[in-house]
Amino acid sequence: MAKQVKRSPAPLYLAAAVWLVWGLFLPLYRLPHILAAAVLSAVAGLIGKSLFPDKIYEIPEQAQPQEPEKPKSTGDPELDALLAERDRALSEIRRLNDAIPGEKISAQIDRLEEDTRKIMDHVVEHPEKLPQIKRFMGYYLPTTLKLLNAYDRMGAAGVSGENIDGTKGRIDAMMDTIVAAFDKQLDALFADEALDISTDITVMENLLKQEGLSEEKPFAANG
Repeated sequence: MAKQVKRSPAPLYLAAAVWLVWGLFLPLYRLPHILAAAVLSAVAGLIGKSLFPDKIYEIPEQAQPQEPEKPKSTGDPELDALLAERDRALSEIRRLNDAIPGEKISAQIDRLEEDTRKIMDHVVEHPEKLPQIKRFMGYYLPTTLKLLNAYDRMGAAGVSGENIDGTKGRIDAMMDTIVAAFDKQLDALFADEALDISTDITVMENLLKQEGLSEEKPFAANG
């Protein structure tokens, strides 16, 4: 908190009053009178300062505008570009969701935002999967944003017509397909892990059966 001092004018007024009163009733053209008036004026100023002290106010300091935090670099230009595109795309999706009315389409856009974030975050953690989302990044995501922007602009026009209603209707009908496509893109990123886990499960199941440790009946002994 910054402090500001507001000085009281009372001491100055009292000191000036001494000279005024002296000048009205006593001569000021002699040096002794001038010196005496100066002393009384100083005393009056000190008395005024004690009776009417300066006031100190605390003023909140204005917050300095902060520059937006830059995303941390991964050291890989492709991944840095992916992170920048992720932030840009998510910001645009949220803006469109706020602008477009409708409970159903809002829930669909929420799902698109969630899938988009998970897809890109997963690829940042697993850079070897970057080629798997080339088409998603180059076509599906930007085209989806283009369709939603058109939907937003036509809705904001505030009129009904064959072109506007027909286009919005087609986008509405397409949204379920788009959401399903985003879901499948996210699911596809886990294909290798799912295969590895499935293999591990199969091997474990067979070992458990062979050693009689599973809930199924153990193999019968020969003879």
